[in-house]
Amino acid sequence: MLVTPFCIMLTCLQVHPDRSQFFRYDSVSLSCEDQLNSTGWKVKRKTPDGGVRACSSGWGDISSGSTCIIRNTYPTDTGVYWCESETEERSNAVNITITDRPVILESPALPVSEGASVTLRCKAETNPSDHMYDFHKDGHSTRSNCSGEMTIHSASESDEGLYTCSISGGGESAGSWLTVTASLSPSSSAPPAASTTFSTSRLLCHLLVGTPYLLSTILLGVIYRDKRRAAQMVADRKGRADVAMEIVV
Repeated sequence: MLVTPFCIMLTCLQVHPDRSQFFRYDSVSLSCEDQLNSTGWKVKRKTPDGGVRACSSGWGDISSGSTCIIRNTYPTDTGVYWCESETEERSNAVNITITDRPVILESPALPVSEGASVTLRCKAETNPSDHMYDFHKDGHSTRSNCSGEMTIHSASESDEGLYTCSISGGGESAGSWLTVTASLSPSSSAPPAASTTFSTSRLLCHLLVGTPYLLSTILLGVIYRDKRRAAQMVADRKGRADVAMEIVV
């Protein structure tokens, strides 16, 4: 699954496995991934009573550095999670849902890039091969199959929305919001770069070829100007000499 380069920011909360819904008793790992330095960051969450608690203060265990593991999740672990530094800087926030329902929708925890391929999976807690799976977007049915997978081959803004899935027998997942962010694809940026390189090369070529001719032209102009000045000076001196001779005579 290709996700957006969302974590090019200094610090980003990553969820492993990469999904926003979990069954009761599942294990989930939350990591503060910093491009420069992950030390000094803690995973925090909002508590059901509206408070804020850091990992290992009543929930989760610190594994190493800025990684927090919830080994046996409960519905009370449902909430908003983020990374926070000692200076109270915050990363992106992620909504995580722990459910007692018989089915969950596995969708990316982070936004996905526009144009990326995204696979949503409908997962039944028991007997996964005995079900027909239905996917819904914003309350409307979008796909039905026996595989339990729905792939969006090229995500766009129109694919954003609230997704759910259900299984034959009446079980339905909680909703997960899929966010699609705009991104500059390498293919669209490559031609301008090539064009720029080509133009620069041609410019350098013209400069190398044309510079000698330009210098020659300037040099000839200077020589011609100096010759005219010299001729003028000779003519002036001759004129003054003629005048002096007439006076003497």
